[in-house]
Amino acid sequence: MMPLALADVGEENTVKKIGGSPEVRKHLSDLGFVVGGNVTVITSLNGSVIVNVKETRVAISEEMARKIMI
Repeated sequence: MMPLALADVGEENTVKKIGGSPEVRKHLSDLGFVVGGNVTVITSLNGSVIVNVKETRVAISEEMARKIMI
């Protein structure tokens, strides 16, 4: 298991765990990050990570990406 922030670009991964406070977990869940869901890193720029989750592109901070374990 490793944080999403360390994932290779273009590789599809499965979310195994979401950490952080209840508010952070709820926010990530609202964006589509759920345990068992697939996520693909599109690019990583200037402290932001752009990912494809549930057929939608979402930009999250690297700090948030470190709370998502794949």
